[in-house]
Amino acid sequence: MTVPPFPSSSDVCPAGADTPATCEVPHFSPVRVRGAGHLLRRLGRQRRRALALGLAVTAAALVAAGARGGGQDAAERARGRPHAAPPRAAAPPGRPVAAETVSAPVRIADAETVRLLRPGDRVDVIASAQTATDGGEARVVARGALVSKVPEPLGAGVDGGALVVLSVPREAAARLAGAGVTQRLAVTLW
Repeated sequence: MTVPPFPSSSDVCPAGADTPATCEVPHFSPVRVRGAGHLLRRLGRQRRRALALGLAVTAAALVAAGARGGGQDAAERARGRPHAAPPRAAAPPGRPVAAETVSAPVRIADAETVRLLRPGDRVDVIASAQTATDGGEARVVARGALVSKVPEPLGAGVDGGALVVLSVPREAAARLAGAGVTQRLAVTLW
């Protein structure tokens, strides 16, 4: 195999002779740098984190401030259960104080329903006929009665049912006492 001879300097074209002819630069859209978008996303993440941190600190401060009220009562209120007996001074000036409430022991016909009740619950008391043959319709005897106490049953009573102590206005207590003698009482939980 033979190697071609090295070209001499006379065989080489002069400088610039092999360049293409000049032409116009084609039109193209401008180049845009796309590196700033990540800065906006990072700024948004930082704001969301700061907002979440602020909400967490506020929630912790509210829980700490509420814990000073202390006790079982505060825990029940945190679960949405109202006080068993609201304080008298809670009524704002200029508004009439709520009707005087009394504790009324009421025998509810269904003992299993009474087991569902807890102090602080609100119930409607409904009176119905003793038997289905007595006819008549059920009627609401007390609305929004506050459960004060649910005593433990002492044993199976003759009448059945279970006892519950309700905080109600005096008028409702009189209606409950009258209805409890002649009719079966039931409760609906709010």
